[in-house]
Amino acid sequence: MDASAYIKELKQKVVRLNQEITCAQDALRHGSSYPTVTVETLVGGHGGFLINVFSDKSCPGLLVSVLEAFDELGLSVLQATASCADSFRLEAVGGENVAENVDEHVVKQAVLQAIRSCSESGSEKDEE
Repeated sequence: MDASAYIKELKQKVVRLNQEITCAQDALRHGSSYPTVTVETLVGGHGGFLINVFSDKSCPGLLVSVLEAFDELGLSVLQATASCADSFRLEAVGGENVAENVDEHVVKQAVLQAIRSCSESGSEKDEE
């Protein structure tokens, strides 16, 4: 029974990831610089979140800003894969948080704010 539930969960993740890939490809085709952030609560006693971030533009310090946002929420990063070349891509598993009022929406807003802050500070440096 547990294996069946796990397989069903994996199939749902595959569908969700395919949707995210399609959205990211559409954003690249249309020249959109808006970041895509998805947050999913992990099930099965682990607690924590699966966080995916994609932006077709990267700025210096973006990864640090996002990781600092996790830290401020009390999330420990258990596993992460990041690419910061021309575009920015991060997939992270955040461990159980210490604050009870942190949910998917709070995590997503914190990551988006970190991206905005980094982008704004990068724009100010460009103007100097």
